[in-house]
Amino acid sequence: MPQPGARILLVPGLGLDARSSARLRQRCDATVVLLPGMGLPGPVPGLDELAARLRGQLGEGPVLLVGHSQSCQVVAAAADDPRVTGLVLLGPTTDPRLRSAAGLVGRWLATALAERVWQLPLVVAQWWRTGPRAMAALWRRAAPDRLDQRLASVAVPVIVVRGTRDRLCPSDWARHLVRSAPRGRLVEVPGAAHMTVQTHPDDVARVLRGEIGDLVATEPG
Repeated sequence: MPQPGARILLVPGLGLDARSSARLRQRCDATVVLLPGMGLPGPVPGLDELAARLRGQLGEGPVLLVGHSQSCQVVAAAADDPRVTGLVLLGPTTDPRLRSAAGLVGRWLATALAERVWQLPLVVAQWWRTGPRAMAALWRRAAPDRLDQRLASVAVPVIVVRGTRDRLCPSDWARHLVRSAPRGRLVEVPGAAHMTVQTHPDDVARVLRGEIGDLVATEPG
């Protein structure tokens, strides 16, 4: 189980807000942190500034940081804070092969076709609130960042979670990230695509309550 008093902070993915994790938060106690491009409209600063804003909301700690999709790069950038005791990365991006528009669109369409239809209105509503300008700005800021290189210096446990039908976070990319992290582990959710936080809340909750908790419980002090 997680360390006594450990809190879970979850940062939504590109264009998403707290609604994306509503079903998950019915199953485990987590606090959503909204940032520009990730639930908040307006100007989007650089990745290091986004990480600094996230650190400003960590509280006293200890904290488990959970990122989804593009926000995985933000939580990884904030993982050097001593209050952070573990990372969970849900469908982490950005695979360098997807930095071109053509590569991204093709993979996005393939993943979208594997998603559950019922969630489309909910996702579009979140995108509308965040706004295309902020979403595009976040992509420009975060896409060039090398998540694998950041993870190489992350000392806390890292769990990468991907759906087996996720083309935005393909298996070889997820496994590469796990190998990059000194204390990495991969969990795959059968039949899920990219929106595991929204479509497979039971599976994600089990990771947050169980596997990452077991890892954090081994931390000294």
